[in-house]
Amino acid sequence: MKLSAYANKLGISYSTALRMWKRGELDAYQLPTGTIIVREQEEDEKPAGIVIYARVSSSSQKDDLERQVERLKLYALGNGYQVDAIVKEIASGLNDKRPKLSKILTDKSIGIIIVEHRARLTRFGFNYIQDLLETENRTVEVVFPDEIEDDLVQDFIAVITSMCARIYGRRGNKNRVAKIRECIESANS
Repeated sequence: MKLSAYANKLGISYSTALRMWKRGELDAYQLPTGTIIVREQEEDEKPAGIVIYARVSSSSQKDDLERQVERLKLYALGNGYQVDAIVKEIASGLNDKRPKLSKILTDKSIGIIIVEHRARLTRFGFNYIQDLLETENRTVEVVFPDEIEDDLVQDFIAVITSMCARIYGRRGNKNRVAKIRECIESANS
């Protein structure tokens, strides 16, 4: 970057930055045109924020959500982590429109996301999320790694689990519709 942009980034005057360059304090070089270019140093610092992320699929599992949060707090305490936020979400692991998860994934100040199981973060694509976070020196810590190592088996289990949840959800909807019909029919009688 140009010396003037570097000075603005540091919040110092151009003349101060120029004196620093003349004293050899900057990793910079001068172009034949006279422009001084400062080489940007890569920041190896990891983001410091630590977030606990807990998720369940339905509101009937709110008690499970609270127990999950307690287990994650104990894990963080045992590892000496200072937790900045606890994010609780009630949504399907297959749902890719989870605003709370999106917020913590895009917040670059968060360095570690703690989850109980891989499936609590997402049913599919966990490795993609992990790889993308690692490019930003961020990580996902899984408290209880899955025992099954084969990704194909993991995916198959996730699909079966999802289908079962949908089937049971439809059965519940049929029962609710039947009860509503009964109420309407009894009100009309």
